[in-house]
Amino acid sequence: MTEPAVSGARTAEDHSPGGVDEHERPSLRDSRLYVNRELSWLDFNDRVLQLAEDEQLPLIERVKFLAICTTNLDEFFMIRVAGVHDQLDAGIDTRGPDGLSPSRVLDEIAGKVRGLERRHSHQFRDAIAPALAEHGIRIVTSQQSGASAEALDEHFRKHIFPALIPLAIGPGRPFPYISNLSLSLLVRLRDPVSDQGVYARVKVPKEVLPRFVEIEPQTFIPLEDIIARHLDSLFPGMEIVAYDLFRVTRDADFDVSDEADDLLRAVEDELRRRRFGEVVRLEVGAGMDAEMRTRLIDWLGVAVSQVFDVDGLLDLSDLWQIAGIDGHEDLRESSWTPVTHPAFRARPGDADDEPDVFAAMRAGDVLVHYPYQSFSTSVERFVMQAVDDPNVLAIKMTVYRTSNDSVLVPALIDAAEKGKQAVCMVELKARFDERQNIRWSRELEEAGAHVVHGIPGLKTHAKAILVVRREHGEVRHYVMIGTGNFHAKNARLYEDFGLFTTDREIGDEVASVFNALTGYGHPKRQRKLLVAPDALREPLLELIERAIASRLAGQPARIAMKMNSLVDRRCIEALYRASQAGVPIDLNVRGICCLLPGIPGVSETINVVSIVGRFLEHTRIFAFQFGDERRYYIGSADLMPRNLDSRVELLVPIDAPELQAEIEDTLERCFADDTNAWTLDAQGRWQRRPGRHRSVHRELMQRSLAQTPTVAGSVS
Repeated sequence: MTEPAVSGARTAEDHSPGGVDEHERPSLRDSRLYVNRELSWLDFNDRVLQLAEDEQLPLIERVKFLAICTTNLDEFFMIRVAGVHDQLDAGIDTRGPDGLSPSRVLDEIAGKVRGLERRHSHQFRDAIAPALAEHGIRIVTSQQSGASAEALDEHFRKHIFPALIPLAIGPGRPFPYISNLSLSLLVRLRDPVSDQGVYARVKVPKEVLPRFVEIEPQTFIPLEDIIARHLDSLFPGMEIVAYDLFRVTRDADFDVSDEADDLLRAVEDELRRRRFGEVVRLEVGAGMDAEMRTRLIDWLGVAVSQVFDVDGLLDLSDLWQIAGIDGHEDLRESSWTPVTHPAFRARPGDADDEPDVFAAMRAGDVLVHYPYQSFSTSVERFVMQAVDDPNVLAIKMTVYRTSNDSVLVPALIDAAEKGKQAVCMVELKARFDERQNIRWSRELEEAGAHVVHGIPGLKTHAKAILVVRREHGEVRHYVMIGTGNFHAKNARLYEDFGLFTTDREIGDEVASVFNALTGYGHPKRQRKLLVAPDALREPLLELIERAIASRLAGQPARIAMKMNSLVDRRCIEALYRASQAGVPIDLNVRGICCLLPGIPGVSETINVVSIVGRFLEHTRIFAFQFGDERRYYIGSADLMPRNLDSRVELLVPIDAPELQAEIEDTLERCFADDTNAWTLDAQGRWQRRPGRHRSVHRELMQRSLAQTPTVAGSVS
């Protein structure tokens, strides 16, 4: 394993654990050595917002990052903040390694979110919207649009008015139910006949109408602005005293008992209840009338601390509509089309010029890197070939998330109809994908496929496909294990690895895992695979200890890891111990990182980098060196308690030297990136690297093109 080619790269000789007296070292349980996971997540969303603020990025890409920042924050409140509120309401003062109480965490969250939202609103209003206008894309109010009053009136009457439902609030008319993430107008009215003041709510129907109305070519008016302009049409004869916008975020987390007789129906019931979760956030227009604001807080039953004033448009997740307008290629990143992995290209003699995936796998392990290489010509082709092959006896697959247009689940249906054993482990509790997974479950069952919903008490998060094929009088296993979901759309945006192998031991072990998922039993610790919840954390800790022993024996040692989140306390303590022993440690953590690097006597040899950019970094890689031995694993698990204790996860070793070299090359490019990279310091602050000389995304696109001589083009 080579040392990273980064500025200030370290070697084991650069750091000895003797810089701080052993008696002066803090306990590894000291809360000052840990970052709160919720606050660390907000730091991640801050990095997303910084990309929206980056004037060197193409303008429409910055628009996308504004939208992503909003949707990220919505989910954060629906799940994470809701969970902290539940803990507080139940009087549970359980604290994480950081030692913060639930009430302190909520206070810290509120402060950080208010700062993020101020920057977010400012960036759209004062930077991005004017820049879009310079390129002919105008997002304006009805007064600024230049459109005639007659044109606006006609559009409202024909297209918007029929979808509106004004709801009065007053005696005999209680405050209506406000659905999660819906955008609404609160209207204060006066009846000139009775001189009575009343209120009403009008939902902005952006679920059925475009949020931004294109009243003239590439001139857009927010839907709520047109509605507000025509409130007199909704309340004839009433005086409009005041109005403003508000938006509610509700608790969308739920827990389904695995003891339910019908898990599918239980999940459906919980999905219906999700609509009625407690309110965890109320967003209001910053200029909302004080009396209206007070009434709204009272009606919704929220604390003042849960109210967030937004100076500008609410719910900028709808900016995806603007990002998706036709043309303006000069305002976007250059397009990228994933290339077919060299091993999976058609060769002379292949029937109908279709590549033989099985033959390629028999020739040696294949490591496919998405989105640089194609999902459709690897994973989808693998499954489709298995469906059509008369020698294939069974196809088994896990489904955590998949796309509406997935060809994989229909392929399993086709396999079942052809008489093959088709087994699909569908995780019904994959958050926000429950409805789609329920639909796939029913369709698979109707076709005769075997559908299972996993082991009680655990989510199945592993990414695995097993094809059982009859060959020369015996059975052979063809296996694909990945780091990402079998989701065609995500595979064009998410960075992931997938290993295709016919390794006999791996095949037998994957078959054992599927048997445990569909039947009864406790899978024993495998020889090659690392499988959560029973045998993943401990083997990783043992590998860290081997690196420590190697370093203390004066032998080469190094640890390099890439993941989405690093939260697990035992893993962090082990990494701290390794650093105290002088082991160089490089961590690429996209999102939450509860570890602090660079603390004297604790983590001086640890470097933490986060890559946030064009593609969503999603691969999990765990690489170790002890002496002359190197170990590489990829798989589905982050180092979080939920992954290690409450999910079925798979890590698979990468043994082929050429594939190890590819993983090592990818890791080093990540650690060398100075375009999409932030580094974490000992105070928990993320600093963006200066430079703009190297981009791991650009370099890996170029690497994929270089491996594909038939593909013309370049990546700038």
